[in-house]
Amino acid sequence: MPEAVPPAPDRGAPGRLVQVPGPGNEGLEHRSILGMRVDATTYDDAIGRILDWARRGEHRTVGVATVNNVMESHDDRGFREVMNDCDLVTPDGMPLVWGLRLLSVSHATRVYGPELTPRLLERAAAGDVAVGFYGGSQQVIDSLLEVAAQRWPALDVAYATSPPFRPLDRHEDDEVVRAIVDSGVQVLFVGLGCPKQERWMHEHRDRLPLVQVGVGAAFDFLAGTKRQAPAVLQRAGLEWVFRLATEPRRLWKRYLRHNPRFVMSFGAQVLRARFGRGQGGPKN
Repeated sequence: MPEAVPPAPDRGAPGRLVQVPGPGNEGLEHRSILGMRVDATTYDDAIGRILDWARRGEHRTVGVATVNNVMESHDDRGFREVMNDCDLVTPDGMPLVWGLRLLSVSHATRVYGPELTPRLLERAAAGDVAVGFYGGSQQVIDSLLEVAAQRWPALDVAYATSPPFRPLDRHEDDEVVRAIVDSGVQVLFVGLGCPKQERWMHEHRDRLPLVQVGVGAAFDFLAGTKRQAPAVLQRAGLEWVFRLATEPRRLWKRYLRHNPRFVMSFGAQVLRARFGRGQGGPKN
């Protein structure tokens, strides 16, 4: 079998909990929110880093984080390791932006997956960087490819697939890796939903010489198969209300389980930081 990827970087011993800045986010302020690192990046900063890594053929993962990521990480030490081992973790949800600000990162801004995706595609098209899409239903992928062709005619979409809604066996997974590598993709957008997409990226990082960006529902929004929340709700941090109203059967457990616990637990972290029993930094 031909060699698919160059030697992979050492990510440390299995089970090691990483609570230091990822290797790719040098120069960024960051904070630990309930044990999960969040970087105070911007759209331009994130896109610049991603495209630079892509042109170098580096093995990188980018997490686009919401309260759901934080609480999954809070509940599962293994998933916390996955998130903290990302090279970049953007604050996708406004609660995380507010969280960074409460932890003394006053300039924190939102880097929202459904907005990052089209901006990154536009820059990739202009910079001749090949992209790929992994995730979503076949209908979503087909619509996404039509939209991409219309909006960015120069975009090189080297790979796109809708994987089965089940775990792949080893042979199937090897075929997927081989197809992605052979396609020449430099930035792979992964839309499997949290926490599946972050785990998938982590598991495949050392096998894929490219940048993986986990973008959640961005495929659906860009393809037009799901509606985004109005901007006023997004700015108010109430996008979850809109999504819960439009997909109650799928999302009610996530929001009703995670959101109240996040408010209580993070509120306690902020109080500890304010009264001197913790600084809210990367070691909290």
